[in-house]
Amino acid sequence: MKKEYLLLDKVDGSLIELSNLHRVSYDEVVKIKSTDGKEDLVGQVVKIDGDSAIIQVFGENLGVSTKNSKVIFEAHPFEIPLSNEILGRVFDGIGRPIDKGGDIYSDEFYNVNGRPINPVARQYPRNFIQTGISSIDGLMTLIRGQKLPIFSGSGLPHNELAAQIVRQAKLSSNSSDENFAIVFAAIGVKHDEADYFREAFKNAGVSEKVVMYINYADDPIMERLIVPKCALTAAEYLAYKEHNHVLVIMTDVTSYGEALREVSSSREEVPSRKGYPGHLYSDLAMLYERAGMIKDIDGSVTLIPILTMPNDDITHPIPDLSGFITEGQIVLSRDLNQSGVYPPVNVLPSLSRLMKDGIGEGYTREDHADLSSQLFASYSKVQEVRALAQIIGEEDLSELDKLYIKFGNEFENRFLTQKFDENRNIEDTLNLGWELLKILPVESLDRIDPKLKEKYLQGELNGN
Repeated sequence: MKKEYLLLDKVDGSLIELSNLHRVSYDEVVKIKSTDGKEDLVGQVVKIDGDSAIIQVFGENLGVSTKNSKVIFEAHPFEIPLSNEILGRVFDGIGRPIDKGGDIYSDEFYNVNGRPINPVARQYPRNFIQTGISSIDGLMTLIRGQKLPIFSGSGLPHNELAAQIVRQAKLSSNSSDENFAIVFAAIGVKHDEADYFREAFKNAGVSEKVVMYINYADDPIMERLIVPKCALTAAEYLAYKEHNHVLVIMTDVTSYGEALREVSSSREEVPSRKGYPGHLYSDLAMLYERAGMIKDIDGSVTLIPILTMPNDDITHPIPDLSGFITEGQIVLSRDLNQSGVYPPVNVLPSLSRLMKDGIGEGYTREDHADLSSQLFASYSKVQEVRALAQIIGEEDLSELDKLYIKFGNEFENRFLTQKFDENRNIEDTLNLGWELLKILPVESLDRIDPKLKEKYLQGELNGN
């Protein structure tokens, strides 16, 4: 039942304090009405202490005072209406339409905080999602139901990579893409970045299968804490109610963490590492763990959160904690980017922990696991040889080491590098990997089954 209070104890920035409350719930939505006719504001209960509560207001609450306002408690958490009509639509940070399609009319409203998936009901992720990008598909394969973050840095082309994944992503070749959808959440982005994403999806003709939630950098800070929850709630609806396989891309999770720090500071919470609240880990986990698959339900939520590492520091709290929660990471390299490699995926610190169970015969191809392992091992050897060449000079390297240098250059220029609009299927990616391995002598390929060598190299190895 709704409850209305006329007397506010304190207004401090975007926070409102009230006391003498009765049966108020944490995360309950409130409306703040002004007696002087100003636009109604929306808020949320963020702290309860006995019969007192603190409300965080969404939006600018200038002009709100303790005497000219009344607070109405709505007796429900923050909810958004959802239906299949959300596909192809664009919403703001709290789920209101900002395109020209009008409101979403639905009898069903969903709590943006979601409901935890019972671990016993979770289905182990299997089939892969093809992104069309060789470095990801071949070496750190994205599995349906996985959470696989991209660790980037300021100025690196993570926006371009995100747009390319949205344009090219598809289910594996033995599945229908009719039940594939994408939810894109932009957190704290500039207006030109948001326009870039909208135009990129429109020009690629994929807008009709994409749901966008956009929080601009000049929007209220509190909205940044809601937009990923709205996006994941929409993804869960499309996956578990409409039985789609949904890929969720979020950029930039660092903006979410910064908003969390700012809101935590305004609440006067005790800070932890680098000023972030102690509950940063659990807040990130509540987002990331909403990805997955449920037994006996045809649908999945796959999550790619993108985060920029301040000063390229992978030990910063946000990437550090994200690495603990998620099942791998894709790391972008500033050095590769400066060398003209796009996408600049740093292969060696990148991995997909679920890759082994979603590739191979029946999923990708029988040679995928061995080929991937060999490419990793060979590229790792390239780094050792390059370090040696820095000391003694490339001219004094052995013939084998010179072949590794050649392999490394070809690997970066042909396998890692691809055009922004180049979409490689998994067969092309694997075939290109075998072609590059032909640069090296057969005896150095110790990670590949002899039967696969015979089948895919066909006697063309160097030195045969």
